[in-house]
Amino acid sequence: MAIKHVSIRNHSAEANLFARRAFITFLGVLVMLLILFNNLYELEVNSFEKYQTRSNKNRIKLLPVAPNRGLIYDRNGVLLAENKPVYSLEIIPEQVKDINKTLALLSTIVDISDEQKTDFLEAMRYKRRFKPIELISRLNDEQVAKISVSQHLYPGVIIEARLKRYYPFADLTTHSLGYVAKINRKDLIKLDEQGKSEDYKATRDIGKLGLERYYEEMLHGTMGHQEVEVNNQGRILRTLSFTPPVSGSDLTLTLDIELQMIAKRALSGKRGAVVAIDPRDGGVLAFYSNPSYDGNLFVHGISSKNYKKLQNRNRPLVNRATKGTYPPASTIKPFLGLTGLENNMITTTSKIWDPGFFKLKNGKRKYRDHLKWGHGWVTLEEAVMRSCNTFFYDLSYKLGIDKISETMAKFGFGESTGIDIYEESEAIMPSRGWKRARYNQPWYHGDTVNIGIGQGYWTVTPLQLAQATSILVNKGEIKEPHFLSKIHQVSSFTAEVNYDETDDMTNSPALTKEIIPFEINDKPPIELNNPNSWDIILEAMHKTVRKPAGTGYRAFLGTSYDAAGKSGTGEVVGRAQDTDYDASKLSEDKRDNAMFIAFAPFTAPEIVVAIAIENVAVGGGGSNAGPVARQIMDQYFANKKLVAVK
Repeated sequence: MAIKHVSIRNHSAEANLFARRAFITFLGVLVMLLILFNNLYELEVNSFEKYQTRSNKNRIKLLPVAPNRGLIYDRNGVLLAENKPVYSLEIIPEQVKDINKTLALLSTIVDISDEQKTDFLEAMRYKRRFKPIELISRLNDEQVAKISVSQHLYPGVIIEARLKRYYPFADLTTHSLGYVAKINRKDLIKLDEQGKSEDYKATRDIGKLGLERYYEEMLHGTMGHQEVEVNNQGRILRTLSFTPPVSGSDLTLTLDIELQMIAKRALSGKRGAVVAIDPRDGGVLAFYSNPSYDGNLFVHGISSKNYKKLQNRNRPLVNRATKGTYPPASTIKPFLGLTGLENNMITTTSKIWDPGFFKLKNGKRKYRDHLKWGHGWVTLEEAVMRSCNTFFYDLSYKLGIDKISETMAKFGFGESTGIDIYEESEAIMPSRGWKRARYNQPWYHGDTVNIGIGQGYWTVTPLQLAQATSILVNKGEIKEPHFLSKIHQVSSFTAEVNYDETDDMTNSPALTKEIIPFEINDKPPIELNNPNSWDIILEAMHKTVRKPAGTGYRAFLGTSYDAAGKSGTGEVVGRAQDTDYDASKLSEDKRDNAMFIAFAPFTAPEIVVAIAIENVAVGGGGSNAGPVARQIMDQYFANKKLVAVK
């Protein structure tokens, strides 16, 4: 018989085991509770401010508000650049049941291109559905009226009004004012580098060219902001406060729009440029490059078709006043005459015999005068007045390129003038070093002889020529050319307005404008050993337009004001030794350029004019560019009481 074993339980050991397990569990719970309370303390006490700020940011947003761009006026208060309301057609997708049906119905009211529809549907993919998306960027008055009448039938379709830049004189001011256009990626990078991107959050356009670009910071203004409460989807629930933007400063220019009109008319059908400056302060009176183009085309984004039209052989996009480079031709003879007097190479009584050509010692080549038979015996004054090439071949040979380059650089040739637009060429004032660097060749005497009549490597811009003439008539005083006359600066305004639903956000406190005159930058003057040399040269230019033998006499015959000037005819291509110039046998682009510089009144100059006309068919500077200078001056003096010249 098997024996059954009965185990004996240890109740005491089991109780101890249970107690240990319970204690360990309690400790675990306690630790967890401590961790929990510690985290609560960290969140509610130590990090309270941090998370409160984050929470507020989630429900309160600052929306940027774009400032109005400053306006631009001419010297007589005529508005040259303004801001006009532009209407666009926009759709809020979440309020439209069937987008395709709505687009089809809208197409029966206004023309909507396939490209516009595609862009709109593409924009819907990445924009929030409660935000408006642009369908048509510009609506004309008829389209606005048609949509407004039936807008109640299309929920979610809205007409949005914005201010856009507008240039009322279109192509007349483009090469001076420039234009604004949409901010692109390159602009954004630049704004980031300059630390200005925050101020452009609400701005769509930026100055791209001309004065719009140069004075962008003044014209733009300061961004405002609107503090709004939004829900977790970003929808605006209410407006809390509004800080109005500060409009950009208005600018008054030295430019005279009536002179611009005369310049355009005078250059009609020609390629060239007109620059007129007040030598007393350097203010630009007229600045026109022909042909030009309408800057308004770029404000709304120029189409590829319109841009292609501007890329023709007449190159309207090129600003010929500052980037057109031309041989100065005989317009620089007064400057060379002054250099000859200053370096004692000639006197007022010095004479040379002009047989119709000049030859270097031991040289065979004949450097020809424009008169085959020559001028005979000529002095400096006669050489300027009659534009005798032989006199200046001889003078330049005696001076040498080093003295010529050094003196001409003082008049600003070969350098930017510092005018307040960025688009400017330095052109070329050649020297030995320049030729070595450019062509790796030595300088020859023949190069110097060509320089003596403003040909060869020497090129200038019409602006440089006007500036150099201004220095000449100021007898060495240098006034930097500029467009800006006065700045109408808006007083800074940073006060915050507590917003009420009944308020109109456009009713910001009235802002005052402070008028700040433009500060003229004077450079060190040119000082001559013999100051009388200024009067000698200016008198020679005076006789150029007052004496029948002068090359500018016909152009200024019968003026009521006393003018002075100098003509120039620039060769575009070199000619063989014994060939005669015949424009009718040359293609248009190889014909001579016509140049002219002038100033008036002679005793107290108020206006300096420089003209360049490309590839004239007949005649030279006196007969082509001279009359243009005359028209500009006639307009300038039209309303002035001047004593008629006897």
